Amino acid sequence: MVKILTEFKLPKPTYNDDGLVYIPVVRVGRIVPFGYSQDPSDKDILLPIEHELDLLERAKTFLKQYSYRDVAAWLTQQSGRSISHVGLRTRVNSERQRTQESANYRNLARCYEEACAKAKHIEERTLGSRGAGEGSTCGEN
Repeated sequence: MVKILTEFKLPKPTYNDDGLVYIPVVRVGRIVPFGYSQDPSDKDILLPIEHELDLLERAKTFLKQYSYRDVAAWLTQQSGRSISHVGLRTRVNSERQRTQESANYRNLARCYEEACAKAKHIEERTLGSRGAGEGSTCGEN
């Protein structure tokens, strides 16, 4: 069975000497997310609007002191593009969830590598030279 993604995940921006670098993304839903605009030559490509994305990053820091409703109103006023408090909360929560998931995947990969190294060490210790190369663990042959 094919799993259908119900949520669009925006790529995390990269950094260079000048600051954040945003990249175009492929459109998968009917709504253009805040901070992006539709490419006039290709309706399936979303172009980043750096000013809005920078404001959004700044707005995330305001959420520690102010409500989503207040920050969304500020963001709408500063950018000239409307975003509701619910839309802002959804965007922030999905980014938090994605950050947590990537941290979990990195942790699982690290644990797998440690377990694989321990299993290989145990194999070498118990089997010695007679089991070298035969049916090795961790997907290595």
